[in-house]
Amino acid sequence: MKRFAPLLVALLLPFGATAATETYTLDPTHTNPNFSVQHLGMSTVWGHFERATGKVVLDRAAKTGSVEVKIPTTTISTGDAKRTDGQRSRDDHLRSSDFFNVAEFPDMTFKSTKLHFAGDKIQSVDGTLTLLGVSKPITLSASSFNCGANPMSKKDMCGGDLVASIKRSDFGMKYAVPAISDEVKLFIAVEGYKD
Repeated sequence: MKRFAPLLVALLLPFGATAATETYTLDPTHTNPNFSVQHLGMSTVWGHFERATGKVVLDRAAKTGSVEVKIPTTTISTGDAKRTDGQRSRDDHLRSSDFFNVAEFPDMTFKSTKLHFAGDKIQSVDGTLTLLGVSKPITLSASSFNCGANPMSKKDMCGGDLVASIKRSDFGMKYAVPAISDEVKLFIAVEGYKD
């Protein structure tokens, strides 16, 4: 769903943040929102959104920060974009009011409320996912998250893999539940470069 349409991610720390605060702008070519959902109890359909933007703000000494992501839902792709048989493609159906209703809600956003650390690394991110105009709290688990220099460009960067499961019906997306699973797994790979 993952991210989850033009995608804007901005991470902000509270007013008065110290010089230890670092801001990383997400690289849209290496920030990939993906999702999976069960179809008819038979197989898993995978999809992704082709663009995502945003920022990550970290104060690693204080173990604080924030994450904000904006995903353009119009960029959804499941490998069925065009049909030659005259039938509507799956991607077109997903853009319709049955699912993402991209005409009315062109973006999906995630804004963090708290980062949890295990040692020096982000372990999870609590925040609010807004989809179809409905905002609900979710937690993204970080299966990995690292910061360091890009070995080729030498630029400072951070990146990781964030995962969560949501119920799409919680956001009003109820079409074909339970034939198309209510549970959707989100997988968001992020990479950002220091501003």
